[in-house]
Amino acid sequence: MSYQNLPSITECDAFLKEQKLPHGKAVREQVNIVLDQLRSEISKNPHKAVSTANAEILERVAAQVRNQSQTTQRVINATGVVVHTNLGRAPLSEVLLRKVLPGMSSYSTLEFDLSTGKRGSRDAKIRKLLRTLSGAEDAMVVNNNAAAVFLMLKALNGNETENKKPEVIVSRGELVEIGGSFRIPDIMREAGVKLVEVGTTNRCRLADYEQALTENTAALLKVHPSNYEIQGFTEEVSVEKMAQLAHSKGLLCFHDWGSGSFYKFRQRGLSEYSTAEQELSAGPDLLAFSGDKLLGGIQAGVLLGKAENIQKLRQHALYRALRLDKVTLALFEATLEAYLDLKTLAENVPTVGLLELTREEIREQVNDFLKLLNLADNTAWTCELRETESRTGGGALPELPIESAALVLSHPEKSANELQNWFRSQAVPVIVRIHEDQIWLDFRTILPQDKEVLLRVLSLLISS
Repeated sequence: MSYQNLPSITECDAFLKEQKLPHGKAVREQVNIVLDQLRSEISKNPHKAVSTANAEILERVAAQVRNQSQTTQRVINATGVVVHTNLGRAPLSEVLLRKVLPGMSSYSTLEFDLSTGKRGSRDAKIRKLLRTLSGAEDAMVVNNNAAAVFLMLKALNGNETENKKPEVIVSRGELVEIGGSFRIPDIMREAGVKLVEVGTTNRCRLADYEQALTENTAALLKVHPSNYEIQGFTEEVSVEKMAQLAHSKGLLCFHDWGSGSFYKFRQRGLSEYSTAEQELSAGPDLLAFSGDKLLGGIQAGVLLGKAENIQKLRQHALYRALRLDKVTLALFEATLEAYLDLKTLAENVPTVGLLELTREEIREQVNDFLKLLNLADNTAWTCELRETESRTGGGALPELPIESAALVLSHPEKSANELQNWFRSQAVPVIVRIHEDQIWLDFRTILPQDKEVLLRVLSLLISS
């Protein structure tokens, strides 16, 4: 292929317009990026065909524009990671979205009490739902779990004595970093409390906490390890024992749970994960966890605990900066309401439904899909069902494998990396997993509404 074979800017614009994509000067930079890449490929190997047809080049231009013109777009998650941090964490059900939409496209009772005609509380309904689902004395919600932990610690500043910072005791093995450099020591410093480390990385005993107590100690903090797990010669102190020690000394006990739920999973491994009600029964004064992980809702930080402690947080000046907007409140309220009916929970909260699928159910899905794909006998493509393991994701139970099944795809003349890039370039990108130079599509995370699109994508690939 030579430089003369490359399409002109005019041809690219015409194709983009035909595809109903942004075109003209607005995307000229993206068009030039693709054309420059092709020129570079030609210069490095002028005798090798860069593309088989002009249409393929134009589609490559369209894919570049499509990917850059939308900051957030729909993708098909075939990775098997249910709460995928990079893919938006928990997907929301269309049922809940339709339920919430009318209140978003008009005025609403966000802070208005219809019974009295006076100002109301924006989170009154959510507080009631959280109390019902968890058994907590009181509850509140902020914009994410990091904010919940920060507010929880910041409110301790009222315990300062003689200008000394309140001390919070944490096990050295729980000083974690998660996500975008979210470090527990940094959060504590910004909250204005003094971190007191106890124990060692792999072992911490109740005596370590007792020996660290001083007149400035304000609280004991338990932190979920999130994305890592220490195995082997280990020891840790339960929340129950920490709470008993704290209360015997007139102190507070906080628990940063990370990922929580109100539902008792039946899936093997997940069934051992406690509910919010069980975590509260251990006795922490405040329990904090995310709304968009195992819970399956939107990004939010849930705080449950004793009424006096929740009230103190609500009265803190920082709370107003962390509260939820009307859209997030409505979506989270709808998610919590879904937990009141366990019969329809899996349908209304997709995360729960995906995690509860058995390997047998997923195998059946893959087999049905293969029948629809209808591979020709003489094709060079290999498409077969294989058993695999999914992951929860979102920092919850990082080492827990969940039995699943996948469609495994390969071609003798196409590398897995080449195919992976092709899947990502589609109108609805498909995010796949590579293993042993083959493409693996774990059907646990492929939503019902994704299957028809995926069938078209795979049919196009195999027929090309």
